[in-house]
Amino acid sequence: MKRSRYFLSGVVALSLSAVFHLSSPALADGPDLIFRKSTDFKLLTPNDKLATYVLDDPDINGIACYYTVHEKGGVAGMFGVAEQTSDVSLACRQFGPVSFKDKFGQGDEVFSERRSALWKRLHIVRGCDSKRNALVYMAYSDRLIEGSPENSTSSVPIQPWGGAGEVARCGDFLKN
Repeated sequence: MKRSRYFLSGVVALSLSAVFHLSSPALADGPDLIFRKSTDFKLLTPNDKLATYVLDDPDINGIACYYTVHEKGGVAGMFGVAEQTSDVSLACRQFGPVSFKDKFGQGDEVFSERRSALWKRLHIVRGCDSKRNALVYMAYSDRLIEGSPENSTSSVPIQPWGGAGEVARCGDFLKN
């Protein structure tokens, strides 16, 4: 009886892991993994890691955001059911001429992904400082019951690129 309960728990954990892993936005048009570095050693299960990803802004050409998150190892991490920490580091940069695909609102979501099996999500949102013609990005995580104050902010002043004299103004693309 005891043995079958453990087997059933393992099957449920593997099934949940597969469902959440397959629904991950990183498998579709999500971020690209740049690299991972272990932060500790675990003998029989995966190590805890820091993972750095890059994500192109889906609504603005020429902007990419790099972010680093903690990925828990251990048994829960191995099965994809660990609740990840809220810590995140963010750096966004202009890598080419900036062009806007459509109007956007202050605080519009650029990217979101699960950080736990059910309750926690990482968000990257965007705004515009029209006075300084800079895009402002913020990464944070939220939780259904209790959020976290952990966050990171990055700004990208829009600059001319490749001899282009005219620079796009983010304020011209804000929704009213």
